[in-house]
Amino acid sequence: MKVTLVIPVLNEIVGLKAIMPQVKREWYDQILFIDGKSTDGTLEWLKENNYPVIVQQKKGMRMAYMEALPHIEGDVILTFSPDGNSVASLIPECIQKMKEGYDMVIVSRYASGAKSEDDDLITSFGNFMFTKVFINFLHGYKYTDAMVIYRAYKKSLIYELGLDKDAAYEVEEKLFKTNVSWEPLLSIRAARRKKKIAEIPGDEPPRLGGERKLQVWKWGASYLWETIREVFVTKY
Repeated sequence: MKVTLVIPVLNEIVGLKAIMPQVKREWYDQILFIDGKSTDGTLEWLKENNYPVIVQQKKGMRMAYMEALPHIEGDVILTFSPDGNSVASLIPECIQKMKEGYDMVIVSRYASGAKSEDDDLITSFGNFMFTKVFINFLHGYKYTDAMVIYRAYKKSLIYELGLDKDAAYEVEEKLFKTNVSWEPLLSIRAARRKKKIAEIPGDEPPRLGGERKLQVWKWGASYLWETIREVFVTKY
């Protein structure tokens, strides 16, 4: 099993300097950064430290993934945030769980034994509602954290579940004037296709430096649209 560590960045120089020394080379087969045109020295730091990096041309997390996709060599993708929110030491456990035959493994902030120190009242409530109320109830799974970026999954799921198709997102992105990521849709469609999914507990520490990039209301509306729409979608 070949693992590609995919790390999207945008002005994360503080987090990179603190977190990347904790990420051991023997944990992965390939590492790939996607830089959203940072202006704080992030790109320069990555190049100075000989990390492979793609400069993103279109805005949004989904487009970062899409632009990275042709360069991903692994048959398993592990997406990781270097801003301090993702605990690096959990990477080997996540990969080991994938080796047990799972299609996707989520590092859950809300599983028993884990906690989020980055949540505020709005994001905590939003994650609870989307995961426990909407996604689990409407799509037949028992996630504790359906929204988080920190997860590993088979690269083949992207194509099998139609995550690479603009049509899967274009209505909500136009309607709410935003660009979304594909984690919620991945969670929904993996559940509906009865994929083998596991969660492991993982704390979410406070972010280090930089700015939070959440578009709470626009993304919330977009993901609610997706969650309801997917009840009626049968072909990807």
